Parts: sequence; C-alpha cells; structure tokens
Amino acid sequence: MAVTVPRAVLEQYYRFSLYNSPFAAHDRGCAIDLYPEGARAPSPVAGEVVDTKTVRAPPKAYAAEHDYLILVDTGDHVARLLHVKPGVEPGDRVAVGDDLGGLVRAGFFAPWVPNHVHLGFRSHDANPYRAGGSLPVEAGVDVEPLAWDGTGIVVEAGETWARLDSPAHPAPGERFVGLAGGNGGAGVLDGGLSHYDWGGLLGGDGGGTARLAGQRVGVAEGRTVAWDDLDVLANGEPVTGVALFCSRDDAGVKLVGEGVDLAVGEQVTVSVERRAPS
Repeated sequence: MAVTVPRAVLEQYYRFSLYNSPFAAHDRGCAIDLYPEGARAPSPVAGEVVDTKTVRAPPKAYAAEHDYLILVDTGDHVARLLHVKPGVEPGDRVAVGDDLGGLVRAGFFAPWVPNHVHLGFRSHDANPYRAGGSLPVEAGVDVEPLAWDGTGIVVEAGETWARLDSPAHPAPGERFVGLAGGNGGAGVLDGGLSHYDWGGLLGGDGGGTARLAGQRVGVAEGRTVAWDDLDVLANGEPVTGVALFCSRDDAGVKLVGEGVDLAVGEQVTVSVERRAPS
C-alpha cells in the first residue's frame, strides 16, 4: 500500500523527485527526495523521533564524511529521513515544518545534485535500518506536464550541469510542473535519463512509451520506466544525461555530467541516440 505525501507537505519544498537516484531505496518510487530552500531541513512528517544514527556514506571529495538517519514514528508508519544532521533526539516530538537539523551534502549524491531530504516509510514490523524495503510513495499533488521541443538557451551553469530556459514554468510558485513524457503529453518524466537504470512517468495512465521531446526514451510498466540503452547529446556532444523532477518555482531542462561544457547564453539542442549493440 502506497503512502501519500500531502500537498501541504510538498509545498514546503521547491522540488521533489521519486526516481532521480541510483540507490535501491528509490526502486519503484519507494522514496521521495524533497528539496528545501536554505540550509535547514523542515520536517515532512509529524510524530515521535525514535532514533538517530550516523551512517557510512560513499567517500566523495565534495561530500561530508558521514550521513545520518532519523527515524520518526508517525503513528501509521515509521518514516526514514536521510541527509540531515540531527537537531532532534529520540523522544522528541516533531510537527510538519519543524526544524530537523542542517542539511548534509552526502556521498550518496552525484556532484550535480543539490542538498535535499530523503524520505521513505516502513511498516512497524519492518526493519527501518535497511536501505531497501520501504513502501511506495505517492505525491499528493497534480503535476502539470510541460511540452518541450528539445531546444533552449542556457540560463544557469555549474561545473557539472547546465539549466535551459525551456520549457518555461507557466506560473512560478503556484503549482508543480514537470517535463511531459507520456503518449499524448500525459504524465511527467522523473529520474536520471539515462544515467540511472530506471525512471518514472508520474500522473499518466500507467504503462506505455516514455518520450523526451517526442523521441522514445523507454517503456513504462505502471509508473516505473526502464530507460532504453541510449546516449543524451547536447549540440551533438554527449552528456551524462538529463535530471528530471517536479518543480514548483522554475522549470527548464537540466543537463548533467562531468563533461558538460555549456556557457550561459548558449543555444542548445538536445537529442537522444540509441547505442549500437556491443
């Protein structure tokens, strides 16, 4: 049975994603990453803190040495929260929006991923310390699909990413949007295309072909997409991929990878190319 994260909770964050991760905790959309403004983590759940734990994270030059797990008994489930240095202790009670602690830049992140709160849910009889085994998560908002023609101008760029101006958010701050990816424009794409094996097609009819700017990129079973074996190209040059998510304040396709070399103001055409069989 899926656990729904309500609209009032999601609206605390400028972005969310269920599939934009390579880790088992996100398989089949069984966790959600929530991106808050600033350096602190507002709680997405209410209940009693039952444990906090320091956990080992993959060593990365740009990341903290340790990550943290916070467990909160919500009454119906046990919530698992990661990437927050606890400012709470076992026995504390928290309400939605309460400060949980400072965000941690963990080695679980790719270098282009902003700081965020990872949230998953377990039944009370399940082991809350294991990475896998959480319940499916549903986002309690309708996400508007935005059509895109595969082109745009770079408006922001870092060492490992570039964001385009297209598609534009029709009403920044008012509602969540995502990149249209289903047949007839139904549903929005979620995940890392195609640098992670799986992605999502949220809010569609379930199943069918997933498309990026009209080009086939995978096949959905329910809301989970198996990406095709393909490369993503920006102006004919390969990049690691496209980061896909649901956004409240802005839109615009985000290209990611160690080899992204795109300058602000540059016109970009994005395409996909199927890899030849080995």
